[in-house]
Amino acid sequence: MGFTSYMDIALDEARAAAARGEVPVGAVLVSPSGEVIARDGNRTRALSDPTGHAEILVLRAACAAAGSERLPDHDLWVTLEPCAMCAAAIAAARIRRVYYAAADPKSGGVAHGAKVFSHPQSHHAPEIYDGISAREAEALLKTFFATRRA
Repeated sequence: MGFTSYMDIALDEARAAAARGEVPVGAVLVSPSGEVIARDGNRTRALSDPTGHAEILVLRAACAAAGSERLPDHDLWVTLEPCAMCAAAIAAARIRRVYYAAADPKSGGVAHGAKVFSHPQSHHAPEIYDGISAREAEALLKTFFATRRA
């Protein structure tokens, strides 16, 4: 079985989030067989929920569908480096791999900031692959925030 990227789907979810006035971050959760189990974009404003990040929403949906709090062998695709909250949830769910597009030096929790997976308190550390479609994800974020500041 060859490598398949699901980042285009995550980017579609990020665009949809931007269209709703949300920070344009999208996520996709993929089963071991390559099936898209859940996909969503940020919904913190729509849900009036600070935990309404794309990663949390897809983890919730996939765990509910599986009837389990753990999703071993599943892969998460996300357009921005997960924050510390999302990284902790990813570890708790035992996600196998995380693929993310843009780095987040300000609020990231994987390669920046808290570096959640490198702590001994982290019960699980997924494989991490970064930079996939980073330019497109960065452009979405920059455009979104530029229109807010104008």
